[in-house]
Amino acid sequence: MVGEEKTTLRKRLSKSREDSEENEDQRSPSRGSLETASNGRINLKQLMAKKIQLTAEAEELKPFFMKEVGSHFDDFVNSLIEKSASLDNGGCAITSFSVLEGENNHRAKDFRAPPEHGKIFVLRQSLLDELFEVDHIRTIYHMFIALLILFILSTLVVDYIDEGRLVLEFSLLSYAFGKLPIAMWTWCTMFLSTLGVPYFLFQRWARDYSRSTHPLVHSLFHCFLFMVFQIGVLGLGPTYVVLAYTLPPASRCIVILEQIRFVMKAHSFVRENVPRVLNSAKEKSETIPIPTVNQYLYFLFAPTLIYRDNYPRTPTVRWGYVAMQFLQVFGCFFYVYYIFERLCAPLFRNIKQEPFSARVLVLCVFNSILPGVLVLFLTFFAFLHCWLNAFAEMLRFGDRMFYKDWWNSTSYANYYRTWNVVVHDWLYYYAYKDFLWFFTKRFKSAAMLAVFAVSAVVHEYALAICLNFFYPVLFVLFMFFGMAFNFIVNDSRKRPIWNVMMWTSLFAGHGVILCLYSQEWYARQHCPLKNPTFLDYIRPRSWTCRYVF
Repeated sequence: MVGEEKTTLRKRLSKSREDSEENEDQRSPSRGSLETASNGRINLKQLMAKKIQLTAEAEELKPFFMKEVGSHFDDFVNSLIEKSASLDNGGCAITSFSVLEGENNHRAKDFRAPPEHGKIFVLRQSLLDELFEVDHIRTIYHMFIALLILFILSTLVVDYIDEGRLVLEFSLLSYAFGKLPIAMWTWCTMFLSTLGVPYFLFQRWARDYSRSTHPLVHSLFHCFLFMVFQIGVLGLGPTYVVLAYTLPPASRCIVILEQIRFVMKAHSFVRENVPRVLNSAKEKSETIPIPTVNQYLYFLFAPTLIYRDNYPRTPTVRWGYVAMQFLQVFGCFFYVYYIFERLCAPLFRNIKQEPFSARVLVLCVFNSILPGVLVLFLTFFAFLHCWLNAFAEMLRFGDRMFYKDWWNSTSYANYYRTWNVVVHDWLYYYAYKDFLWFFTKRFKSAAMLAVFAVSAVVHEYALAICLNFFYPVLFVLFMFFGMAFNFIVNDSRKRPIWNVMMWTSLFAGHGVILCLYSQEWYARQHCPLKNPTFLDYIRPRSWTCRYVF
């Protein structure tokens, strides 16, 4: 197949060359007339005509060239994956990819080995780092910077006109990150407990497993202790602190998102190492495969949720790159602030004193689409690109594929796989694959449904705790509409129209989310209840509250 395509490309090139020579023979009687005129000077008119002709031919051949090079590269990568997947790497990460001679491939399908081996890590850059080397793509980045400058100028001008002076207060940011020391102390407690308890329990279980007279009882006892730690210490503890100390939204997000991350990290560490100890005991090996504390500590900070003893590492740390990534994260924070200040706050503060209705909802949703989309892009760029790349660079973590080209997705199935590769890998290997292993491979649809349910519940839990109210908009959109689109708009949809439909539904969905949650937030701020019951916390107040400003 590759040979045939090479022959085809050669035929096109040779045909183009022959046509070029024929045109040259027809247009110019002699080769010398192209280069010089009778007086010995270059004939610029003929030279420009020749240049235009060659440019047109190059543009004509470019699509064929790119298409065939891409197909050759895909065939090469697929063949390479098949060969690498057949190797038994013993659970270790691949630390070099010399066949590609240092080139990083972000468009490879998965680099996944068979399920018994798990995810394979390789050296590769993030996709945006590669795309930003192209001037055309970097211009889009410059457009967002220009839009931020306009937001800043708009805020300053409006404040100057209204107040008669420049108001440089960031009241929204200071409120959102209030009580930050409590959040930091809570994080330190979570980190130290995650560092000590799971490692200690696993180490004690692994060393005593082979010598135990009742290994099953021994394993169940330590499994019970681990579950108590996951649910009681990491689960209920941080949630109680957040609610008891009434932390503001951003401080709550820090605690809750880190809580979820530590739970997933601890599970991955145990899930990856228990089978190794069981295999060692089965083979009656004298050495027990217990990772070192340094390996576990590195994993807790590494930008991945899949545990390995070793990861591919870059040779040096580019501290200028790290500083730039953190600077962009802070820039995104201020960007979101100005979006809420200029686009969201005026929208919800100026809602007329009228009851909740379909008219109010429709106007709110369409007015929320633009800020919702901007927040989506900024969240993706700030966290999945800048934040994770900054930590990857500081830790010399080589595998930077935290996301794929999700913007090119023509199906929601592909979007879910490519939007957040870090979380998707955890759900794929520890939820989907383990479900199939436990219930056999005949229940693939049930396994996918279970993964959607787990993801939807966790997302809704995080939003409910961070916003201090339960309003299952995201759960309904994710669990029902998202799951339906996953089965209906599947990978068989390849035409560009499906990419347009995906973007349209994605924009509309984020408009609905921003509108409904913002309405509920303002309703609970301006229509408080004196003695709220439990039902008042879960009953939408925006449906009955009449805003009074």
